[in-house]
Amino acid sequence: MTEELHVRAKSAVKKKAVFGEEIDFGLYKDNGILHDYMSSLEALSEAEKKDMLRAGVDASGQGRTGTYIQKDHSVIHSSVSQDGLEVISITEALEKYPWVRDYYWKNVAVDADMYTARAELHQEHGYFIRALPGVKTVYPVQACLYITQEGLIQDVHNIVIAEEGSELNIITGCTTGHGVESGMHIGVSEFYVKKNATISFTMVHNWAENVAVRPRTGATVEDGGAYLSNYICMKPVRSLQMYPTAILDGKSSLARFHSILVAQPGSHMDVGSRVILRGEQSRAEIIARSVTRGGYIMNRGHLLGEVAGAKGHLECRGLMLSPHGVIAAIPELEARAEGVELSHEAAVGKIAEEEIEYLMARGLSEEDATATIVRGFLNVKIMGLPPALEAEVQHAIEMSEQSGL
Repeated sequence: MTEELHVRAKSAVKKKAVFGEEIDFGLYKDNGILHDYMSSLEALSEAEKKDMLRAGVDASGQGRTGTYIQKDHSVIHSSVSQDGLEVISITEALEKYPWVRDYYWKNVAVDADMYTARAELHQEHGYFIRALPGVKTVYPVQACLYITQEGLIQDVHNIVIAEEGSELNIITGCTTGHGVESGMHIGVSEFYVKKNATISFTMVHNWAENVAVRPRTGATVEDGGAYLSNYICMKPVRSLQMYPTAILDGKSSLARFHSILVAQPGSHMDVGSRVILRGEQSRAEIIARSVTRGGYIMNRGHLLGEVAGAKGHLECRGLMLSPHGVIAAIPELEARAEGVELSHEAAVGKIAEEEIEYLMARGLSEEDATATIVRGFLNVKIMGLPPALEAEVQHAIEMSEQSGL
């Protein structure tokens, strides 16, 4: 199997992505300095703890059920505090459980493009998170993918499995260390939601201005399962390209994608989500909130209904805060069976002057009035999240606002 994957990957090393800017790997370093494993995260420096906290990862571990930290190409910590959960590196999981190979490169094709190919040929760990049948996380599991070396490429492969009747709440923070200006992150993530299980996955990106980011994500959802994906990126990033896909195979299965994007000057974001509704009475929702302060945002959304009774809604709203910024939206609705119900809304505009004047008349400065309106625009209530995780999402937005807005 490994040899076959390598052959397929090698055949795709020059295969361009379907959309977005292509990156020259030669601009970055393949080899990273190795870092020692830490049994306790108290050994992290204060600067490292602060870097991680800005991406929603708390090194104290308070209010967390498990923790995985990867620094450059080294796994420096993994731990879990609740029975029935596993939080380890994918490297360890493949060695420990031969059956993990059955989930490897099933939701994302190894030869999809040059980025998936590289992830196979240059993989440096990634996490494996699993909830056993019926187990529900008391607090979120957190994972941090951290780049601390200038110009380094980090290639990871993550697998998350929620067994039947289980519930997993996960926060992943991806960030760069203080002083790092450039680098590249390629992250392949595969999610498997079994019967009547739920995965709530919140990803916070807090990269440096010249980092190129290429997540490649796929999820499958069985009967009664739910996959809830929340993505937040409010800091500058050179180039971001992602198009996660969820396949709803099961009856009454559900997928929700929510994204919050702020494009600073010089940032290029090509982001979208796709849901394929194959299960009877399956449902999907894609909601995107985008703000440009001078950067470029392409918002894509695709709902494909293949069975009668499937329902989906796509909503994309953009806010222009700079005459130099660009927001484009491409919503796609595709029905392949009678009885499919799909809908979409899309709107891009600027803040109305009367809204700013209204707040200024009540004592706010123009800058504070604008910030208040933007905060309200981005503050989307994410349905289906437990209160503790909803609070974490709002905290991540607030932390990003402090440094980005």
